[in-house]
Amino acid sequence: MTKYNELQVSANKSRKRVGRGIAAGQGKTAGRGTKGQGSRTGKKLSATFMGGQTSMVQAIPKHRGFKSIRTPAQVVYLDHLNAFKGKTVDNMTLFENGYISTPFHTVKVIARGELTEKVDLRVQGASKSVQEAVKKAGGTFEKVPTPLKKSAKEAEATDK
Repeated sequence: MTKYNELQVSANKSRKRVGRGIAAGQGKTAGRGTKGQGSRTGKKLSATFMGGQTSMVQAIPKHRGFKSIRTPAQVVYLDHLNAFKGKTVDNMTLFENGYISTPFHTVKVIARGELTEKVDLRVQGASKSVQEAVKKAGGTFEKVPTPLKKSAKEAEATDK
């Protein structure tokens, strides 16, 4: 019994010789069918060609660029933190004081102005200059994950 890996097969198959008489199998029309643009010599048409009509590829408007699905971080500036003297600043406190629109998205603190008060910063990100400014003011910075929304059952359990 012959095995698949022991078959004697040439790697390069010779091309089909068409138009060599009816007896050869591909004579007369040579596999091009009868008449029409496809049967003529020199036929080189793109896959999108639609018989001279404006092709769908050309007719459909193109969308330039792309839209990222990643939501950008909510920005809080360093000088805003002076309002939280001696407190721990996290997503909830920033949301309650109106500095961010939702506590359930990433928050990043960016340097602008000066920090004069001691604060403990617990958010998702802060620039290096902000981290240095917080330490210089006597506070601490801790990188924490983005808080998740509680389900209705969890919310009821914590309310009781």
